[in-house]
Amino acid sequence: MNIFTTSRGDLGLARFPEDPRDQLRAWDASDEYLLRHLEGETPEGAVVVVGDRWGALVTALAAHRPVQITDSYLTQQATRANLARNRTPDEAAGVRLLSTQDTPPDRIDVLLVRVPKSLALLEDQLQRLAPHLHAETLVVGTGMVTEIHTSTLRLFERIVGPTRTSLAVKKARLIFCTPDPDRTGTAAVAGEPWPRSYELPGGIGAMSGRTVTNHAGIFCADRLDIGTRFFLQHLPQPRGPVRVVDLGCGNGVVGTAVAVADPEADVVFTDESFQAVASAEATFRANTGPSAQAEFLVGDGLAGVARESVDLVLNNPPFHTHRALTDSTSWRMFTGARAALRPGGELWVIGNRHLGYHVRLRRLFGHCETVASNPKFVVLRAVKRR
Repeated sequence: MNIFTTSRGDLGLARFPEDPRDQLRAWDASDEYLLRHLEGETPEGAVVVVGDRWGALVTALAAHRPVQITDSYLTQQATRANLARNRTPDEAAGVRLLSTQDTPPDRIDVLLVRVPKSLALLEDQLQRLAPHLHAETLVVGTGMVTEIHTSTLRLFERIVGPTRTSLAVKKARLIFCTPDPDRTGTAAVAGEPWPRSYELPGGIGAMSGRTVTNHAGIFCADRLDIGTRFFLQHLPQPRGPVRVVDLGCGNGVVGTAVAVADPEADVVFTDESFQAVASAEATFRANTGPSAQAEFLVGDGLAGVARESVDLVLNNPPFHTHRALTDSTSWRMFTGARAALRPGGELWVIGNRHLGYHVRLRRLFGHCETVASNPKFVVLRAVKRR
């Protein structure tokens, strides 16, 4: 935990899950810049904060009863913890936590946007929120200069209204946007709507030629990425009533491939992204029969799966959290997988060769087998022996 000094008090903030070895802060210069801009102002009416990374903004603004909208389950958990340690129970209870899949508030008087990494997610959220703005709504975006591009400003301009930017301070920048009722009134139908679907190529096993669905913000939302393609070509072939987890499921194409190949398999899709789990469910429904059953979980890895209840875990772990490179997420996924697997159960991992996942898997499982490899990727297999 680190101390974030603001005009609204010193806040002890941490990411989620909390790890004393993790020195990454729960805020950055763009959060500082936005809060300084709001110093001396009392946001009135309905305040909505979009894309707050770890709850720093809504924790600082808790007295104004903001609504947080995020795609991240981990962000929601961090926000709850940061509110609990820094604000009174009444203030914490006044903050509403919504996901990107929830219906936004009917009226928005102050809209604060932490620019996300995904331009598609920003577009989708602005389109969903614009009809709830009015001519007097205060709209301010914030982000690091590496995150704000001409395309970012064009999105604000096209969907919301006239847009300008601030000078850069500590490599952060603000976006000021004035809602234009002529634009916000039609924003819900402007541009190509999400979710979007595309047909998969051949030569990838059970999912060849089938359809995959992506909500905004999902990795490689318009095509099959080469790592997943390689994984699909080398998936295990379970038979019978086995329980399989697609861990970090994204659009669910890997878990759906198992369900299509083995209708008796009990497949669990889990991801910390609300958009991802919604995509996985749409992909599964589009490619299986009406009676097909699966479980869809938004959560922290395998925290919602019982110990020693799983036969097979399939995983393509991320190696970054927002823009910070870290192996903490993959390590939590691997340790969670080992706990969830029954003795004899298997963890299959796809990853870039240079990430060295085999070292971690050998440390955790006592061994690791290379199933397939090419110059860029490697598919690894580890069996829980006890």
